[in-house]
Amino acid sequence: MGRTYDLAVFDMDGTLTRTRSSWAYIHEWYGVDNEEAYRAFVNMEIDEREFMRRDIALWRSVNPDMTERDVIRIMRSLPLVDGIQETVAALNYNGIKCVICSGGIDIAAKMIADEFGFDGYLADGLETDGEGRLTGEGIINVDLRDKGRSTRELIERYGTTPERTFAVGNSFTDISMFEECGMSIAFNPVDEYTEGAADHCVRSGNISDILEFVFLQVQDGV
Repeated sequence: MGRTYDLAVFDMDGTLTRTRSSWAYIHEWYGVDNEEAYRAFVNMEIDEREFMRRDIALWRSVNPDMTERDVIRIMRSLPLVDGIQETVAALNYNGIKCVICSGGIDIAAKMIADEFGFDGYLADGLETDGEGRLTGEGIINVDLRDKGRSTRELIERYGTTPERTFAVGNSFTDISMFEECGMSIAFNPVDEYTEGAADHCVRSGNISDILEFVFLQVQDGV
């Protein structure tokens, strides 16, 4: 019996992490608040690039010479959900590649991907100068207003089809990702829109609980 899926696309912030955002985790680390910029972005008063600029400016207001190494040091303590290792191992064992698609910080995505055996990641970056200091600009690799486009890129990169791909996410920015996949799972969704847009909803402290839906068809003999 062949497998149902070839590719699993995971959101990172709030899905693989216990904190809502890797960006917000740095805000908390430095004791700053980006609520004003967040509201402006949600209300479409500023674009994603300006949102990133304002976030980075908050960090630099506390640490003017902030470097990439500072970000790495902070990201090492980023709290993660339980069960990532088991989930990736089970999916890989069944021939399913696992990737991260996130508007979060690529340093965190790389650390998680390397630690748990993800096959790849796509996330936003932080521009640095020749000495590793943050310039104040972000690098957009995933459009938060259209994660579906990034999902299509990953599906093509890994040589599969939407029907043979499933996605896991937790917020409204993941809905466009869900729409590009054959199956979608809202993992601890933060709003009713995300839950309603997904094929399945899992509320748990352990992400391996999604596996029952991934392998449901096999178990049912479909």
